[in-house]
Amino acid sequence: MFVNNKRVFYVKYLAHQIYADILRARPDVRLDRLENESAEETYAPIIRDAHAYQIGAARDELAPHFHVDANLLRRAPNLLIVSSNGAGFDPVDVDACTEAGVLVVNQSGGNAHSVAEHALGMLLTLSKRIIEADRALRRERDVNRNALMGMEAQGRTVGIVGIVGIGNVGRRIAELCKGLLGMKVLAYDPYLSASEIAGRSGEKVELDELLRRSDYVSINCPLTKESRGMIGAREFSLMQPHAYFITTARGFIHDEAALLDALRDKRIAGAGLDVWSKEPPPPEHPLLQFDNVLASPHTAGVTKEARQNMGRIAAEQMLDALDGKRPPRPINPEAWPAYARRFEQAFGVTPK
Repeated sequence: MFVNNKRVFYVKYLAHQIYADILRARPDVRLDRLENESAEETYAPIIRDAHAYQIGAARDELAPHFHVDANLLRRAPNLLIVSSNGAGFDPVDVDACTEAGVLVVNQSGGNAHSVAEHALGMLLTLSKRIIEADRALRRERDVNRNALMGMEAQGRTVGIVGIVGIGNVGRRIAELCKGLLGMKVLAYDPYLSASEIAGRSGEKVELDELLRRSDYVSINCPLTKESRGMIGAREFSLMQPHAYFITTARGFIHDEAALLDALRDKRIAGAGLDVWSKEPPPPEHPLLQFDNVLASPHTAGVTKEARQNMGRIAAEQMLDALDGKRPPRPINPEAWPAYARRFEQAFGVTPK
């Protein structure tokens, strides 16, 4: 048996220690840890020899030279697979990986319950104006409760937006909103049919119609070329004045300046923001100055249960891939033929 003939590395952190425990139980797999501050003479040979890179999903937590781009790929001639810790894959240039015959996978679905609960929590907190009431009580005397009148979510309309907008997280949000609150669910998703969306508790509509009809607009998708800048000034102008904008997806999908204008002009009722162009946002960020903005620092998927689940499925998917099995969560399936040829050259086995 070959010992440590399959090389995997990561930088700074893993979703959960269970990932390292599972991989280190395999005598044919070597797992190396690097830090953002690691010297080049330390990280260069590890990257050069690596077959797999388990990468963090948050771009601002990873040093730029550890982002997967054409430059890193040139320094990693043996690299076969890049696996994101989460559902997102912001630090990865997928096109460059495809060109190089490197497969990119994520852990979609691993944190769906946690993110959906977070989005629902934001929806209810905004709707009942709980965060505004909390802030008023902390700085004012004799607060007028009638000035903080909210609205019930029961029976209202939630619009789920993305590419794929009603995937693992969107589907769970739809189930919660419809099942718990009897809400109507609209979904914008160009890749699913009306019948497929109906099977996920939603009604298929175009984006403009969703924005016009929804009382709550929830963004749930990865950052891709298609989704970048998807929600801007025009889209916010279509929303109803009493509607709330909620995102647990990724920064850069919505235009922060356009959202600021919409809130300042009271064209929408408020926002729940878990993701930012710069993470975490500085305390002086203009969006944080609004009482009707509920903010969190990309923590929707940060729960004990989600982290353990993400670590486990990431490790299982990685080992399956290194054993020559087709991974279940590819981001660039078009890279498979080139990846398969390179895998056979590296290990003498044709992946299936």
